[in-house]
Order: sequence, then C-alpha cells, then structure tokens
Amino acid sequence: MSLKAFHIVFVIISTLLCVAFGFWAFDARSAGDDTSLLIAGSASLACSVALVVYGVWFLRKLKGVSYL
Repeated sequence: MSLKAFHIVFVIISTLLCVAFGFWAFDARSAGDDTSLLIAGSASLACSVALVVYGVWFLRKLKGVSYL
C-alpha cells in the first residue's frame, strides 16, 4: 500500500470516528444536561467537516500520483 493510499484510508477512518463521536456526544447529552458534551459533539462534527475538506484537497493535490 502506498503512502497516498494509506493517507486516504487514514483520513476516511478519522472522519468516520469524528462523526460517530459527535453523534454519541449529542445522544449522551440528551440523557442529561451537560454543556461539555454539546461542545465536544459540535467540535467533533466541525473536525469531521474539516477532514472531508482536507481529504478533497489532498486528492486534488496528488491527482497525478499513483496509488501503488
């Protein structure tokens, strides 16, 4: 696996984990009234959006580089 392919897989996994944590934090907040979970969930979802933007930028930057 090339460094480019590993990087793309790593960004995808990181994005999915951020989204999952964000939804978990919002769900856990609904059970109680903890403001820190709202902040953590919002920050996590913002990071997942940033990771998607970074992933698209990375793919465009290295368009000519092979995956192998």
